[in-house]
Amino acid sequence: MTAVLVADPDRRTRRLTGAALRQAGYTVESTDAATRTMSLLRRVRPDALIVDPAEQEPVEMISALRAQTDVPILVVSRPVQERERVALLDAGADDYLTRPYGVEELLARLRVALRRHPASSEDETAIVTADFTVHLQDRRWFRDDGTEVRLTPVEWRLVEMLLRRPGHLVSQEDLLLGVWGPRAVDKPHYLRVHVASIRRKVEPEPCRPRYFITAPGLGLRFESCHGDRPHRS
Repeated sequence: MTAVLVADPDRRTRRLTGAALRQAGYTVESTDAATRTMSLLRRVRPDALIVDPAEQEPVEMISALRAQTDVPILVVSRPVQERERVALLDAGADDYLTRPYGVEELLARLRVALRRHPASSEDETAIVTADFTVHLQDRRWFRDDGTEVRLTPVEWRLVEMLLRRPGHLVSQEDLLLGVWGPRAVDKPHYLRVHVASIRRKVEPEPCRPRYFITAPGLGLRFESCHGDRPHRS
């Protein structure tokens, strides 16, 4: 059964949200403080988080959570300006719901987020290329000389969508939805910035990418095998 961890300082909202989730077939663990979510993550191992980080520094809180888990994170909180919502999405949130919101909308957004984050297999094998080895289960990336590459949580989410479908074009819209949520579908510059950063870290020649290939205006694909000539973006 799918488990959801709810962190909300408002007792009434926390109780109503928990009741709605249980009625929809989820198991629920809840807390009144977002700070306790860290310890609960290790004990409960939820499939999704619903968090109101209002009592903390929201962006720092979501960044810290994302560093600990790759499960969907839905932020529910007061209305904020667009730049604050964007900052939360960049920090690792999958979606942002403004209070007040309907229970059915919350459940629908949770279902969408869970579909975008299928559970990974415990015996997942490594992805090996001529230049690096990637362990998706542990989120560890090693160059062929043994040095480790450090990716941000957002970069990991982006490369995972591509690495899980080698050779397949993943559309720009699917990548924006999968990494940043529905409010980012008209912000292709998110992809340009983060793909450029990933290439600088992992490509032998970032300006002539061999692995992360752009189809202009369409999307991206990961090529695990390639010839002698690098692909151009």
